Amino acid sequence: MLDIKFVKENPEIVKENIKKKFQDEKLPLVDEVILLDQRIRELKLTGDNLRRERNATSDEIGALMRDKKADEAYQKKQRVVEINDQLVHIEKEENELSETLKSKMMIIPQIIDDSVPIGKDDSENVEIEKFGDLVVPDYEIPYHADICEALNGLDKESAGRTSGNGFYYLMGDVARLHSAMLSYARDFMIDKGFTYCVPPFMIRSDVVTGVMSFAEMDAMMYKIENEDLYLIGTSEHSMIGKYKGQIVKEEELPITLTSYSPCFRKEVGAHGLEERGLYRVHQFEKQEMVVLCKPEEAMDWYHKMWSYTVEFFRSLDVPVRTLECCSGDLADLKVKSCDVEAWSPRQQKYFEVGSCSTLGDAQARRLGIRAKGENGNYLLSTLNNTVIASPRGLIAVIENNVNEDGSINVPKVLQPYMGGKEKIQLK
Repeated sequence: MLDIKFVKENPEIVKENIKKKFQDEKLPLVDEVILLDQRIRELKLTGDNLRRERNATSDEIGALMRDKKADEAYQKKQRVVEINDQLVHIEKEENELSETLKSKMMIIPQIIDDSVPIGKDDSENVEIEKFGDLVVPDYEIPYHADICEALNGLDKESAGRTSGNGFYYLMGDVARLHSAMLSYARDFMIDKGFTYCVPPFMIRSDVVTGVMSFAEMDAMMYKIENEDLYLIGTSEHSMIGKYKGQIVKEEELPITLTSYSPCFRKEVGAHGLEERGLYRVHQFEKQEMVVLCKPEEAMDWYHKMWSYTVEFFRSLDVPVRTLECCSGDLADLKVKSCDVEAWSPRQQKYFEVGSCSTLGDAQARRLGIRAKGENGNYLLSTLNNTVIASPRGLIAVIENNVNEDGSINVPKVLQPYMGGKEKIQLK
């Protein structure tokens, strides 16, 4: 959410940013919020003047009563009643307009970084860099679900009976490989100096609206019936919400956290849930990294964070590339974002396995997260990035390590998490 002061002082910049995101339907909001803010300020001024008059009139009533001027005191009391009635209406209108202003401000997109490429949607994202040699073996690689099923490692049929489409059972060594990747991701980030966390897996609505846009919330979040609670779609939601309404000591910055959680997503408006595979599902597990830092340090952390994900996947012998998200593919709270994509030797193309974003002060402003500095309090910048989300990451490891006989080579860094097992064999 932008600062209303910034919007008033830079309306054309805000409008141009909306155009860059191809959201022209939001252009009228800029003038609307400026007029709303003006009206709210007028109401505040009127209310303040009336309160001063009321206080002065109350003093006069006391003096008149002491002088036994009851009639004049009565007239003054009537004026106090009138003022109180006026204040009720003014405060009601002020509160209503303030809520309207807030709701409109929350859908005006964050100002994107100058380096973000301009484009309408993800088809116009820009490749930045590739890491690792692309290998396509001389034998056919089966679909990942077929590989897992042959190893007795995947059961979607039973999950369909218990939970419906978009769910799955991972079994045996495939499930163990999945867990090994998450454990390795945890330790990988701890070694980078991040603090490991396991957060709440449900959050209240005021946290949800603080960390994401309304459109994202409707498309992603599962609501708990008859409770003000939502299942998290990523642990970033809980981790940023941890600091809601807090003033952080500047000497504690940057705050660097790596968090594990299951994640739950409705996938409304997505490309559809697969009947057989694990690319797009309602439930998955994720190791995330979250940083809260000084605004001037945000871009440095952004580049560090996505590079950690690249390093992580390269340690698993998975070739990856980074893809710069264009303006039209950025969620409204994001300043800049890139995807990390893994190489699929079966499809001979890349697919997304992680996303890194800097959100400026958008989440901090919504949630009231500040730091106490020498020159007063200021809003923090927040960033998040995927270390690994599995089963997406599991697919990447399986496809890049599957042998012609259907067995899977366990990457060396994962072997200690699998009791030294070097290969997952057909039984």
